[in-house]
Amino acid sequence: MRNAIPNIGLLMAFEASARHGNFSRAANELALTASAVSRHVAALEDRLGVPLFVRHKRRVMLTDAGKRYAQRVRVHLNGLERDTQEIANSRAQGYTIHLAVVSSFATQWLLPRLPAFAQQHPDIHVHLSVRSEPFAFEESGFDGAIYSGDGLWTKTQGQRIARDGACIPICSPAFAAQHALATQEDWQQLVHIGLESRPAAWRDWYNGLGWDYSVQASRGPRYELFSMVITAAAVGLGVGLVPEVLVQPALDAGQVVPAHSQTLPGTQSYWFSYPTYREPSAALQAFEQWVIQQSQEQQD
Repeated sequence: MRNAIPNIGLLMAFEASARHGNFSRAANELALTASAVSRHVAALEDRLGVPLFVRHKRRVMLTDAGKRYAQRVRVHLNGLERDTQEIANSRAQGYTIHLAVVSSFATQWLLPRLPAFAQQHPDIHVHLSVRSEPFAFEESGFDGAIYSGDGLWTKTQGQRIARDGACIPICSPAFAAQHALATQEDWQQLVHIGLESRPAAWRDWYNGLGWDYSVQASRGPRYELFSMVITAAAVGLGVGLVPEVLVQPALDAGQVVPAHSQTLPGTQSYWFSYPTYREPSAALQAFEQWVIQQSQEQQD
């Protein structure tokens, strides 16, 4: 029932107070007095029957219930603001889709291709935000997601847009010219750049060659993103091990070169998905058709 939803003014006062941790700063943002914000928050607490803040003189701290509620309220207020702006500006500015993406795939694969989408659909604006962990669409405000995994998330539909592919060892051209890269003994002298989420990748690569995994290889720097590994290898910090689908632009540009012919088989894929509980917009369907076409052209 709609009458179970608190007044939006109460929710805005609560969300701003939760974000600032202070009624006065929230009041400045909302063009209200601090006492008015305090009354709004108290009214919301009375409505819910749950304390949302613990008051400490001039500061306020969220209770556990307040933290959970603030996170959810913020998502809905952001979504309401976004939807309102889109409706108000749709005639002049076109349509907008909001996608959650994994960073390296977005920077290395998606963004270089987006000019083609913009040319085909100048009225559709694509907003990207990085999310590295699975999430629930109903609590996120996103229209769709591009992520790495072994299948579609529950309660979603979509398609695979790229296989993770084999990981290949790379380095800068200058690094390749300065170091021997043929034997086990050569490689045990090199700096190995790794990915934090795949700590066993270099060990598996060594095992594929029948080589002993060296202590030196295990001591190399670790980065959070494949794009960081690619950049680090390109500037000569060592050898990196990255999926070919992500490093291909850097290979084509001559920023890096293969450091060895041995590859490491990939195990996952990149997926485009969106929730099943709502009908995808025409803009999202246009993006889905385009991204699948890009995937097919890459595979041909």
